[in-house]
Amino acid sequence: MHTSLTCSLNGEVHNLHELQGLSRAGKPLLAGYDLAALKGHWTPDAVRARSERSMWRFHEVLPVDSVEEAVTLGEGMTPFLPCLPRGPFAEFDSLYVKDESFNPTQSFKARGMSTAITRAAALGVTSVALPSAGNAAGAAAAYAARAGMKCVIFVPEDTPPANILESACGGARVVLVNGLISDCGRLCRAACDRFGWFDLSTLKEPFRLEGKKTMGYELAFDLAETRRTKTLQLPDVILYPTGGGTGLIGMWKAFDEMEQLGWIGPARPRMVVVQAEGCAPIVKAFHDDATSAPMFPNAQTIASGLRVPAAVGDFLMLDCLRRSHGTAITVTDDELMQGVHELARLQGFHCAPEGGAVWMAARKLRETGWIRREETVVLFNTGAAVKYNHLLRCDDALKVDHKAPDVLDRLERTL
Repeated sequence: MHTSLTCSLNGEVHNLHELQGLSRAGKPLLAGYDLAALKGHWTPDAVRARSERSMWRFHEVLPVDSVEEAVTLGEGMTPFLPCLPRGPFAEFDSLYVKDESFNPTQSFKARGMSTAITRAAALGVTSVALPSAGNAAGAAAAYAARAGMKCVIFVPEDTPPANILESACGGARVVLVNGLISDCGRLCRAACDRFGWFDLSTLKEPFRLEGKKTMGYELAFDLAETRRTKTLQLPDVILYPTGGGTGLIGMWKAFDEMEQLGWIGPARPRMVVVQAEGCAPIVKAFHDDATSAPMFPNAQTIASGLRVPAAVGDFLMLDCLRRSHGTAITVTDDELMQGVHELARLQGFHCAPEGGAVWMAARKLRETGWIRREETVVLFNTGAAVKYNHLLRCDDALKVDHKAPDVLDRLERTL
């Protein structure tokens, strides 16, 4: 169970027994744990020995006293798979995909919603609301339903239809907004103030971050298992598709916690923020040597998870990039869809556009030499391509008459 809630900007302590949003300084709150008390008796071997097959196997560093308190659908423990040396993938000796599309709601958002809804339920919340670019909406609907809560979702009206249908099917009240996620956020805040709903917006409550940090814990175990060692491992480079950036910030927090527990040393992966060319506030701020990222004008991209023109955790992401000696890079919409097809046709991964984006970013960084061939590189695919079926095409399907005598001849000519 967490033992503190502190402001990420100035360290001011907040009451952990009450519902909290942003800190009094207007910044995200970070949950702390008594890691010194855990050190020594809560070990990697103790985690491995557990039968729990979800992210809640790490419940000592999550906001519960016991795993039985969790509002869970079995999230986490997603596949960690090597890329085979085919085509452009052959330029990497050690390239892996952490595939978050295997979560219950087919995206990494399930992790954060599990912890956020768990803690909200423990503090008596009965109604939640949030703005979403898509995947968070479906996850919120599912976990609110699991907890018996009312859920209201504010999404841009051009949100992928699969996300809208998923949310409505889960019983959420879906509000389609003629604007961006930032516009949805303003409307959601006003509604929460008026109706008394609890706001689950990204980093505006402390615990979605805690669920997403489990990606960092799992990654260390995944890599150790792949290398057939009990010593926890971290890769050299992590590429992460970045909208609100909670997963990036959460993994960085997990690495710090694991070091305090004595599980890993001080070495860290170089973290890479990947954004769409049409919506790249963190990339621009990083290359401008800024400590915050202003609203990105006229934000546009087909990857809805990357269409976040302003992020409340901007300063945390930028700090993470600089401390890790990482970088930030953009890809075009055409490039990220090319990445989707390459991952599917050469590796068998059916990734969301955000997953295609990180692969194409890795290609670019390998071509420039920023990533070296021998380095261990991890790509995060944060969701499933089926959420974006409206973007996929099947223009080369062969239509045949099954009674035609030359049907197999026609097929042969296309192979």
